[in-house]
Amino acid sequence: MKLGFSKAEEDFRAECADWLNDQMAGEFSDIKGIMTLTEKAERRKEWEQQLAAHKWSCIGWPEEWGGRDASLAEQVIFAEEYARAGVPGRVNHIGIELAGPTILTFGTDEQKKQFLPDIAAGKTIFCQGFSEPNAGSDLASVRTKAHLERGQWVVNGQKIWTSLAHISDWIFVIARTEEGTKGPKGLTFLMMPIDQPGIDIRGIKQINGDAEFNETFFTDATCPEDSLIGAPGEGWKIAMGLLSFERGVSTLGQQMGFRNELDAIIAAAKANGSANDPLIRQRIAKAETGLQLMRYGALRMLSNTDHSKVDGAALTYKIQWASWRRSLGELAMDVIGQAAEVTDNPEYEWSMLPNLFLYSRSDTIYGGTNQIQRNMIAERALGMPREPRGDT
Repeated sequence: MKLGFSKAEEDFRAECADWLNDQMAGEFSDIKGIMTLTEKAERRKEWEQQLAAHKWSCIGWPEEWGGRDASLAEQVIFAEEYARAGVPGRVNHIGIELAGPTILTFGTDEQKKQFLPDIAAGKTIFCQGFSEPNAGSDLASVRTKAHLERGQWVVNGQKIWTSLAHISDWIFVIARTEEGTKGPKGLTFLMMPIDQPGIDIRGIKQINGDAEFNETFFTDATCPEDSLIGAPGEGWKIAMGLLSFERGVSTLGQQMGFRNELDAIIAAAKANGSANDPLIRQRIAKAETGLQLMRYGALRMLSNTDHSKVDGAALTYKIQWASWRRSLGELAMDVIGQAAEVTDNPEYEWSMLPNLFLYSRSDTIYGGTNQIQRNMIAERALGMPREPRGDT
């Protein structure tokens, strides 16, 4: 496991940091520090294109598709410096981190030519159509259906929690294309343009006042026959490949965001005197220790080159960081005290630490609940018997 970086890699870190800090102090200073995914969405699309113009958008991709062929260490460094500079989250995270790598791995040459250049350039924004009202963590229970008709896939059903669907151009959808199938069988992975009469997007207001999530309804929505990734019935395989990218390099950038949140809690505790409370100090120390352990764990996970075996560390990472950050949000509220329950903003908007508390309540639910994560650890990593399921 590699825990340090070479001189050349640290020089690359300085290059990343200089460019990002210059952007946040100059042309794009108006988006620095934005905490929600919906604020100044159009301006942040311009930021996506600025990243692309300087080849920082998808540095791990091959150069022929707009990347830099960056090493794993360089990708980690850029993700860390991106968060350290206070740059807001990517509005095309789904395109860069999920759709793009999936097309690179499983797509045809024609699909690569059609999608990758515009994803890299920040011109095509993707969202993800996986979860449904009765198929959240249990992706294999999706009920959205699709069938071929006159050279097109016709899709009917509903997806939910589709992040940023209202500002996206394309959505990838898992749909059941074989009548009578259950579980992971009979699913197909489709890519669909969003701007069409058959797709209706309805926003969902969140507890922190943001509205990044949506319900997405498909009523005879269509996409070309060749817009599927893989073959009909291979949707589960493609989806599992896509989800493996979710636990990638961005985890280190995520941790730098956690670092910023913990530092803000420490600063608040010193400012209001709560740092004198031995229990608060103990919880801060526990949070610091947990963050360092997550960093070492993520580096170990990313250093694993044997993909023929189940990586137990990768399976534990989601439940680890989600539980840790939920506790961090509770610590933030206890440090700030009653002041955390009132906002000076005229709308339902919160500063960094109350927003951390409100948002972190969902961390142990989305992307696979803690309960589902425990099942995966038990069954895939420890080899324990499967939990009884209705489709078996």
